[in-house]
Amino acid sequence: MQFSKDILKTLAVFHLDRPEASWEDLKERLKEIAEDALQGHSEDSRGLYMELYDQMSNHLAEAASVGQFTGSQQRAIGTGQRVLRAAQERLEGRPQELTEIIGELSCSTPLAPSLSLSVNASSTAPITFEDLSEMFLKEHQGNVSDKTHGTVTSNCRTLSGLLGDLDIRTHTRADMVALKEKVVEGRKPLTINKLLGQLSTVMDWAVNNGLIERSFDKDLKIKRGAESTRKPFSRDQIATVMAHANGLPANDWKRWAISLGVLTGLRIGELYQLTQEDVKTVDGITVIDINKDENTGKTVKTPFSVRLVPLVDGAYGFSLAAFLEWVASEPGRLFKQKEHYFNKPLNEALRDPLGLKAGSDQSFHSLRHSISGLMKAAVIPDAIMQAVTGHSAGNITNDLYARTQRLPVGVIHEALVKSFSLVKL
Repeated sequence: MQFSKDILKTLAVFHLDRPEASWEDLKERLKEIAEDALQGHSEDSRGLYMELYDQMSNHLAEAASVGQFTGSQQRAIGTGQRVLRAAQERLEGRPQELTEIIGELSCSTPLAPSLSLSVNASSTAPITFEDLSEMFLKEHQGNVSDKTHGTVTSNCRTLSGLLGDLDIRTHTRADMVALKEKVVEGRKPLTINKLLGQLSTVMDWAVNNGLIERSFDKDLKIKRGAESTRKPFSRDQIATVMAHANGLPANDWKRWAISLGVLTGLRIGELYQLTQEDVKTVDGITVIDINKDENTGKTVKTPFSVRLVPLVDGAYGFSLAAFLEWVASEPGRLFKQKEHYFNKPLNEALRDPLGLKAGSDQSFHSLRHSISGLMKAAVIPDAIMQAVTGHSAGNITNDLYARTQRLPVGVIHEALVKSFSLVKL
Protein backbone atom coordinates (compact mmCIF):
# COMPACT_ATOMS: atom_id res chain seq x y z
CA MET A 1 0.00 0.00 0.00
CA GLN A 2 1.41 3.42 -1.00
CA PHE A 3 1.00 6.03 1.74
CA SER A 4 1.62 9.78 1.54
CA LYS A 5 4.94 11.08 2.86
CA ASP A 6 3.27 12.56 5.94
CA ILE A 7 1.61 9.25 6.84
CA LEU A 8 4.90 7.43 6.36
CA LYS A 9 6.56 9.92 8.72
CA THR A 10 3.91 9.27 11.35
CA LEU A 11 4.29 5.50 10.97
CA ALA A 12 8.05 5.89 11.41
CA VAL A 13 7.56 7.92 14.60
CA PHE A 14 5.66 4.97 16.10
CA HIS A 15 8.14 2.44 14.60
CA LEU A 16 5.27 1.04 12.52
CA ASP A 17 7.56 1.03 9.51
CA ARG A 18 9.26 -2.02 11.04
CA PRO A 19 7.16 -5.15 10.33
CA GLU A 20 9.61 -7.25 12.34
CA ALA A 21 9.00 -5.26 15.53
CA SER A 22 7.41 -7.22 18.37
CA TRP A 23 4.63 -5.89 20.58
CA GLU A 24 7.18 -5.33 23.35
CA ASP A 25 9.29 -3.18 21.01
CA LEU A 26 6.28 -1.18 19.88
CA LYS A 27 5.01 -0.82 23.44
CA GLU A 28 8.34 0.63 24.54
CA ARG A 29 8.18 3.19 21.73
CA LEU A 30 4.61 4.09 22.67
CA LYS A 31 5.75 4.67 26.23
CA GLU A 32 8.52 7.02 25.03
CA ILE A 33 6.02 9.02 22.97
CA ALA A 34 3.58 9.23 25.88
CA GLU A 35 6.31 10.38 28.27
CA ASP A 36 7.47 13.03 25.79
CA ALA A 37 3.88 14.27 25.59
CA LEU A 38 4.00 15.04 29.32
CA GLN A 39 6.72 17.62 28.77
CA GLY A 40 5.79 21.27 28.99
CA HIS A 41 5.11 23.54 26.01
CA SER A 42 5.09 27.27 25.54
CA GLU A 43 1.80 29.05 24.89
CA ASP A 44 2.85 29.57 21.25
CA SER A 45 3.69 25.91 20.62
CA ARG A 46 0.71 24.49 22.55
CA GLY A 47 -1.74 25.04 19.72
CA LEU A 48 0.69 23.65 17.17
CA TYR A 49 1.16 20.47 19.18
CA MET A 50 -2.61 20.13 19.47
CA GLU A 51 -2.83 20.32 15.68
CA LEU A 52 0.11 17.94 15.28
CA TYR A 53 -1.46 15.30 17.53
CA ASP A 54 -4.70 15.60 15.57
CA GLN A 55 -2.91 15.16 12.23
CA MET A 56 -0.96 12.14 13.47
CA SER A 57 -4.13 10.52 14.81
CA ASN A 58 -5.77 10.96 11.41
CA HIS A 59 -2.70 9.48 9.72
CA LEU A 60 -2.86 6.39 11.94
CA ALA A 61 -6.58 5.99 11.25
CA GLU A 62 -6.08 6.23 7.49
CA ALA A 63 -3.17 3.80 7.56
CA ALA A 64 -5.14 1.30 9.66
CA SER A 65 -8.14 1.46 7.34
CA VAL A 66 -6.30 0.65 4.12
CA GLY A 67 -2.91 -0.81 5.07
CA GLN A 68 -1.77 -4.33 5.87
CA PHE A 69 -0.27 -4.65 9.33
CA THR A 70 0.62 -7.42 11.73
CA GLY A 71 -1.48 -8.02 14.81
CA SER A 72 1.11 -6.25 16.97
CA GLN A 73 1.14 -3.27 14.63
CA GLN A 74 -2.65 -2.99 14.63
CA ARG A 75 -2.60 -3.12 18.40
CA ALA A 76 0.07 -0.40 18.45
CA ILE A 77 -1.99 1.78 16.10
CA GLY A 78 -5.00 1.61 18.39
CA THR A 79 -2.89 2.36 21.45
CA GLY A 80 -1.08 5.11 19.59
CA GLN A 81 -4.38 6.82 18.93
CA ARG A 82 -5.18 6.56 22.63
CA VAL A 83 -1.84 8.19 23.43
CA LEU A 84 -2.47 11.04 20.98
CA ARG A 85 -5.97 11.71 22.32
CA ALA A 86 -4.61 11.66 25.88
CA ALA A 87 -1.79 14.01 24.83
CA GLN A 88 -4.41 16.48 23.60
CA GLU A 89 -6.27 16.18 26.89
CA ARG A 90 -3.02 16.87 28.71
CA LEU A 91 -2.66 20.10 26.70
CA GLU A 92 -6.17 21.00 27.89
CA GLY A 93 -5.06 20.53 31.50
CA ARG A 94 -6.27 16.93 31.96
CA PRO A 95 -3.14 14.72 32.30
CA GLN A 96 -4.82 11.79 34.08
CA GLU A 97 -5.49 9.65 31.01
CA LEU A 98 -1.94 10.10 29.72
CA THR A 99 -0.36 9.15 33.05
CA GLU A 100 -2.63 6.10 33.27
CA ILE A 101 -1.55 4.95 29.80
CA ILE A 102 2.10 5.37 30.75
CA GLY A 103 1.43 3.20 33.80
CA GLU A 104 -0.22 0.55 31.65
CA LEU A 105 2.67 0.58 29.18
CA SER A 106 5.17 0.28 32.02
CA CYS A 107 3.76 -2.99 33.35
CA SER A 108 3.69 -6.45 31.83
CA THR A 109 -0.06 -6.94 32.16
CA PRO A 110 -2.32 -6.38 29.15
CA LEU A 111 -3.46 -2.84 28.48
CA ALA A 112 -6.77 -1.88 30.02
CA PRO A 113 -9.58 -1.16 27.58
CA SER A 114 -9.58 2.44 26.32
CA LEU A 115 -13.30 2.77 27.01
CA SER A 116 -15.60 1.49 29.68
CA LEU A 117 -17.95 -0.12 27.20
CA SER A 118 -20.23 -3.06 27.57
CA VAL A 119 -19.65 -3.98 23.91
CA ASN A 120 -16.67 -5.25 21.98
CA ALA A 121 -16.00 -6.75 18.57
CA SER A 122 -16.51 -10.34 19.76
CA SER A 123 -19.90 -9.61 21.32
CA THR A 124 -23.07 -10.69 19.56
CA ALA A 125 -25.26 -7.86 20.85
CA PRO A 126 -26.46 -5.56 18.03
CA ILE A 127 -24.91 -2.11 17.83
CA THR A 128 -26.25 0.71 15.67
CA PHE A 129 -24.41 3.65 14.19
CA GLU A 130 -26.25 5.84 16.66
CA ASP A 131 -24.71 3.79 19.50
CA LEU A 132 -21.23 4.17 18.00
CA SER A 133 -21.58 7.86 17.30
CA GLU A 134 -22.77 8.59 20.85
CA MET A 135 -19.65 6.92 22.27
CA PHE A 136 -17.44 8.64 19.68
CA LEU A 137 -18.89 12.08 20.48
CA LYS A 138 -18.56 11.57 24.22
CA GLU A 139 -14.88 10.65 23.90
CA HIS A 140 -14.01 13.56 21.60
CA GLN A 141 -16.11 16.27 23.22
CA GLY A 142 -13.19 17.90 25.00
CA ASN A 143 -10.84 17.78 22.02
CA VAL A 144 -12.64 20.15 19.64
CA SER A 145 -14.41 23.49 19.78
CA ASP A 146 -18.10 23.63 20.59
CA LYS A 147 -18.84 24.69 17.01
CA THR A 148 -16.94 21.71 15.54
CA HIS A 149 -18.56 19.35 18.04
CA GLY A 150 -21.95 20.68 16.99
CA THR A 151 -21.17 20.07 13.31
CA VAL A 152 -19.98 16.52 14.00
CA THR A 153 -23.08 15.86 16.12
CA SER A 154 -25.32 17.07 13.30
CA ASN A 155 -23.52 14.88 10.75
CA CYS A 156 -23.74 11.83 13.00
CA ARG A 157 -27.43 12.47 13.64
CA THR A 158 -28.08 12.57 9.88
CA LEU A 159 -26.17 9.32 9.30
CA SER A 160 -27.90 7.65 12.24
CA GLY A 161 -31.29 8.52 10.78
CA LEU A 162 -30.34 7.10 7.38
CA LEU A 163 -28.85 3.88 8.81
CA GLY A 164 -31.65 3.33 11.31
CA ASP A 165 -31.49 0.04 13.23
CA LEU A 166 -28.84 -1.56 11.00
CA ASP A 167 -26.52 -3.74 13.10
CA ILE A 168 -23.08 -2.34 12.31
CA ARG A 169 -21.46 -5.57 13.57
CA THR A 170 -22.90 -7.50 10.66
CA HIS A 171 -23.12 -4.76 8.04
CA THR A 172 -22.04 -5.46 4.47
CA ARG A 173 -20.67 -3.49 1.57
CA ALA A 174 -24.16 -3.48 0.10
CA ASP A 175 -25.42 -1.70 3.23
CA MET A 176 -22.84 1.04 2.78
CA VAL A 177 -23.59 1.43 -0.93
CA ALA A 178 -27.29 1.71 -0.08
CA LEU A 179 -26.43 4.38 2.49
CA LYS A 180 -24.52 6.36 -0.14
CA GLU A 181 -27.58 6.31 -2.41
CA LYS A 182 -29.61 7.87 0.41
CA VAL A 183 -26.92 10.44 1.22
CA VAL A 184 -26.68 11.54 -2.42
CA GLU A 185 -30.37 12.39 -2.67
CA GLY A 186 -30.84 16.17 -2.74
CA ARG A 187 -27.31 17.01 -1.52
CA LYS A 188 -24.36 18.74 -3.16
CA PRO A 189 -21.10 16.80 -3.70
CA LEU A 190 -19.26 18.64 -0.91
CA THR A 191 -22.00 17.87 1.61
CA ILE A 192 -22.11 14.25 0.46
CA ASN A 193 -18.39 13.82 0.95
CA LYS A 194 -18.46 15.51 4.36
CA LEU A 195 -21.11 13.06 5.55
CA LEU A 196 -19.28 10.06 4.10
CA GLY A 197 -16.05 11.32 5.63
CA GLN A 198 -17.76 11.53 9.01
CA LEU A 199 -19.00 7.98 8.52
CA SER A 200 -15.44 6.76 7.92
CA THR A 201 -14.10 8.64 10.94
CA VAL A 202 -16.57 6.99 13.31
CA MET A 203 -16.21 3.55 11.71
CA ASP A 204 -12.39 3.68 11.85
CA TRP A 205 -12.59 4.73 15.49
CA ALA A 206 -14.92 1.79 16.21
CA VAL A 207 -12.56 -0.70 14.53
CA ASN A 208 -9.47 0.69 16.28
CA ASN A 209 -11.23 0.49 19.65
CA GLY A 210 -12.40 -3.11 19.13
CA LEU A 211 -16.11 -2.30 18.89
CA ILE A 212 -16.53 -3.82 15.42
CA GLU A 213 -14.29 -6.15 13.47
CA ARG A 214 -14.48 -4.61 10.01
CA SER A 215 -15.84 -1.65 8.13
CA PHE A 216 -17.01 -1.53 4.51
CA ASP A 217 -17.29 2.24 4.11
CA LYS A 218 -14.18 2.95 2.04
CA ASP A 219 -14.12 4.53 -1.45
CA LEU A 220 -17.68 5.80 -1.24
CA LYS A 221 -16.85 9.47 -1.72
CA ILE A 222 -17.58 11.23 -4.98
CA LYS A 223 -14.27 11.71 -6.78
CA ARG A 224 -15.48 13.93 -9.61
CA GLY A 225 -17.45 17.11 -9.24
CA ALA A 226 -16.72 17.37 -5.52
CA GLU A 227 -14.60 20.49 -5.78
CA SER A 228 -15.70 23.63 -3.98
CA THR A 229 -18.77 25.19 -5.52
CA ARG A 230 -17.56 28.59 -4.36
CA LYS A 231 -15.95 30.40 -7.28
CA PRO A 232 -13.63 33.38 -6.79
CA PHE A 233 -14.71 36.83 -7.88
CA SER A 234 -12.86 38.09 -10.94
CA ARG A 235 -10.77 41.24 -10.69
CA ASP A 236 -13.44 43.16 -12.59
CA GLN A 237 -16.10 41.90 -10.18
CA ILE A 238 -13.97 42.91 -7.20
CA ALA A 239 -13.45 46.35 -8.72
CA THR A 240 -17.23 46.72 -9.17
CA VAL A 241 -17.95 45.62 -5.61
CA MET A 242 -15.30 47.95 -4.14
CA ALA A 243 -16.53 50.88 -6.22
CA HIS A 244 -19.96 50.27 -4.73
CA ALA A 245 -18.55 49.93 -1.19
CA ASN A 246 -16.45 53.09 -1.51
CA GLY A 247 -19.59 54.97 -2.44
CA LEU A 248 -21.42 53.98 0.74
CA PRO A 249 -21.52 56.42 3.69
CA ALA A 250 -18.44 56.40 5.93
CA ASN A 251 -20.57 55.23 8.87
CA ASP A 252 -22.10 52.25 6.99
CA TRP A 253 -20.71 49.04 8.47
CA LYS A 254 -21.21 47.20 5.16
CA ARG A 255 -18.67 49.50 3.47
CA TRP A 256 -15.93 48.40 5.82
CA ALA A 257 -16.99 44.76 6.08
CA ILE A 258 -16.78 44.42 2.29
CA SER A 259 -13.46 46.28 2.19
CA LEU A 260 -11.88 44.05 4.85
CA GLY A 261 -13.14 40.94 3.07
CA VAL A 262 -11.55 42.06 -0.20
CA LEU A 263 -8.25 43.26 1.28
CA THR A 264 -7.62 40.51 3.83
CA GLY A 265 -9.59 37.40 2.82
CA LEU A 266 -10.97 37.07 6.36
CA ARG A 267 -13.57 34.40 6.99
CA ILE A 268 -16.97 35.93 7.68
CA GLY A 269 -16.89 34.53 11.24
CA GLU A 270 -13.47 36.12 11.85
CA LEU A 271 -14.74 39.44 10.53
CA TYR A 272 -17.86 39.38 12.71
CA GLN A 273 -15.80 38.91 15.89
CA LEU A 274 -13.49 41.89 15.31
CA THR A 275 -13.20 44.52 18.03
CA GLN A 276 -11.76 48.02 18.03
CA GLU A 277 -8.66 46.61 19.77
CA ASP A 278 -8.07 44.20 16.89
CA VAL A 279 -7.19 47.08 14.57
CA LYS A 280 -3.67 48.02 15.61
CA THR A 281 -0.32 49.29 14.40
CA VAL A 282 2.66 46.93 14.23
CA ASP A 283 6.03 48.17 12.96
CA GLY A 284 4.29 51.25 11.60
CA ILE A 285 1.77 49.17 9.59
CA THR A 286 -1.97 48.97 10.30
CA VAL A 287 -2.99 45.34 10.74
CA ILE A 288 -6.06 43.29 11.57
CA ASP A 289 -5.31 41.01 14.51
CA ILE A 290 -7.16 37.67 14.25
CA ASN A 291 -7.08 36.09 17.69
CA LYS A 292 -9.09 34.09 20.16
CA ASP A 293 -10.28 35.20 23.57
CA GLU A 294 -12.13 32.77 25.81
CA ASN A 295 -13.29 35.60 28.05
CA THR A 296 -15.23 37.29 25.23
CA GLY A 297 -16.12 34.14 23.32
CA LYS A 298 -13.86 34.86 20.35
CA THR A 299 -12.79 31.66 18.60
CA VAL A 300 -10.63 30.66 15.63
CA LYS A 301 -11.10 27.78 13.22
CA THR A 302 -7.63 26.26 13.82
CA PRO A 303 -4.46 27.31 15.66
CA PHE A 304 -3.12 28.52 12.30
CA SER A 305 -5.97 31.04 12.01
CA VAL A 306 -4.32 33.30 14.59
CA ARG A 307 -2.52 35.92 12.52
CA LEU A 308 -1.83 39.58 11.70
CA VAL A 309 -3.03 40.73 8.27
CA PRO A 310 -1.74 44.12 7.06
CA LEU A 311 -4.04 46.59 5.28
CA VAL A 312 -2.92 48.15 1.98
CA ASP A 313 -3.99 51.77 1.75
CA GLY A 314 -5.41 52.67 -1.67
CA ALA A 315 -6.04 49.11 -2.86
CA TYR A 316 -9.20 49.24 -4.98
CA GLY A 317 -9.71 52.79 -3.71
CA PHE A 318 -9.71 51.79 -0.02
CA SER A 319 -9.17 54.75 2.31
CA LEU A 320 -7.24 53.69 5.38
CA ALA A 321 -7.74 57.07 7.05
CA ALA A 322 -11.54 56.91 6.64
CA PHE A 323 -11.54 53.34 7.93
CA LEU A 324 -9.56 54.27 11.04
CA GLU A 325 -11.97 57.14 11.73
CA TRP A 326 -14.86 54.69 11.62
CA VAL A 327 -13.02 52.25 13.90
CA ALA A 328 -12.40 55.04 16.41
CA SER A 329 -16.16 55.65 16.55
CA GLU A 330 -16.99 52.00 17.26
CA PRO A 331 -15.79 50.97 20.76
CA GLY A 332 -15.98 47.27 21.57
CA ARG A 333 -17.19 45.07 18.74
CA LEU A 334 -16.98 46.71 15.34
CA PHE A 335 -20.09 44.95 14.07
CA LYS A 336 -22.72 45.09 16.78
CA GLN A 337 -25.74 43.49 15.11
CA LYS A 338 -26.76 39.88 15.74
CA GLU A 339 -24.93 37.38 13.56
CA HIS A 340 -27.96 36.60 11.38
CA TYR A 341 -28.36 40.31 10.65
CA PHE A 342 -24.70 40.48 9.70
CA ASN A 343 -24.09 37.44 7.49
CA LYS A 344 -27.15 37.69 5.25
CA PRO A 345 -27.07 41.46 4.60
CA LEU A 346 -23.32 41.31 3.95
CA ASN A 347 -23.70 38.60 1.31
CA GLU A 348 -26.56 40.56 -0.24
CA ALA A 349 -24.40 43.70 -0.32
CA LEU A 350 -21.80 41.72 -2.27
CA ARG A 351 -24.26 40.23 -4.75
CA ASP A 352 -26.40 43.29 -5.47
CA PRO A 353 -23.79 45.36 -7.38
CA LEU A 354 -23.04 42.32 -9.55
CA GLY A 355 -26.64 41.33 -10.16
CA LEU A 356 -26.13 37.90 -8.57
CA LYS A 357 -28.98 35.92 -7.06
CA ALA A 358 -29.01 34.25 -3.65
CA GLY A 359 -27.73 30.69 -3.82
CA SER A 360 -25.20 31.44 -6.55
CA ASP A 361 -21.72 29.94 -6.51
CA GLN A 362 -20.19 33.23 -5.31
CA SER A 363 -20.48 34.48 -1.75
CA PHE A 364 -18.42 36.28 0.88
CA HIS A 365 -16.21 33.20 1.21
CA SER A 366 -15.31 33.60 -2.48
CA LEU A 367 -13.24 36.63 -1.48
CA ARG A 368 -10.75 34.24 0.15
CA HIS A 369 -10.34 32.47 -3.17
CA SER A 370 -9.96 35.81 -4.93
CA ILE A 371 -7.13 37.12 -2.75
CA SER A 372 -5.40 33.73 -2.91
CA GLY A 373 -5.59 33.85 -6.71
CA LEU A 374 -4.23 37.40 -6.75
CA MET A 375 -1.25 36.38 -4.61
CA LYS A 376 -0.57 33.37 -6.81
CA ALA A 377 -0.60 35.61 -9.86
CA ALA A 378 1.97 37.82 -8.12
CA VAL A 379 4.13 34.72 -7.41
CA ILE A 380 3.91 35.18 -3.64
CA PRO A 381 5.56 32.30 -1.67
CA ASP A 382 3.20 29.77 -0.09
CA ALA A 383 4.37 30.63 3.43
CA ILE A 384 3.24 34.25 3.00
CA MET A 385 -0.06 33.22 1.43
CA GLN A 386 -0.73 30.94 4.39
CA ALA A 387 0.15 33.78 6.77
CA VAL A 388 -2.52 35.93 5.11
CA THR A 389 -5.29 33.33 4.86
CA GLY A 390 -4.55 31.47 8.11
CA HIS A 391 -4.16 28.08 6.47
CA SER A 392 -2.04 25.16 7.63
CA ALA A 393 0.89 24.26 5.40
CA GLY A 394 -0.42 20.69 5.37
CA ASN A 395 3.06 19.51 6.34
CA ILE A 396 3.93 18.44 9.87
CA THR A 397 7.49 19.80 9.80
CA ASN A 398 6.51 23.21 8.45
CA ASP A 399 3.45 23.53 10.66
CA LEU A 400 5.18 22.49 13.86
CA TYR A 401 8.49 24.30 13.52
CA ALA A 402 8.38 26.97 10.83
CA ARG A 403 5.01 28.34 11.92
CA THR A 404 6.16 28.89 15.51
CA GLN A 405 7.97 31.97 14.19
CA ARG A 406 5.58 34.53 12.69
CA LEU A 407 6.63 36.21 9.49
CA PRO A 408 7.43 39.91 9.95
CA VAL A 409 4.43 42.13 9.27
CA GLY A 410 6.54 44.15 6.84
CA VAL A 411 7.20 41.08 4.70
CA ILE A 412 3.50 40.25 4.48
CA HIS A 413 2.58 43.87 3.76
CA GLU A 414 5.13 44.07 0.96
CA ALA A 415 3.69 40.89 -0.58
CA LEU A 416 0.15 42.27 -0.46
CA VAL A 417 1.26 45.59 -1.98
CA LYS A 418 2.87 43.61 -4.80
CA SER A 419 -0.31 41.57 -5.27
CA PHE A 420 -2.63 44.58 -5.38
CA SER A 421 -0.26 46.30 -7.81
CA LEU A 422 -1.65 43.88 -10.42
CA VAL A 423 -4.89 45.83 -10.31
CA LYS A 424 -5.61 49.53 -10.63
CA LEU A 425 -5.16 51.15 -7.23
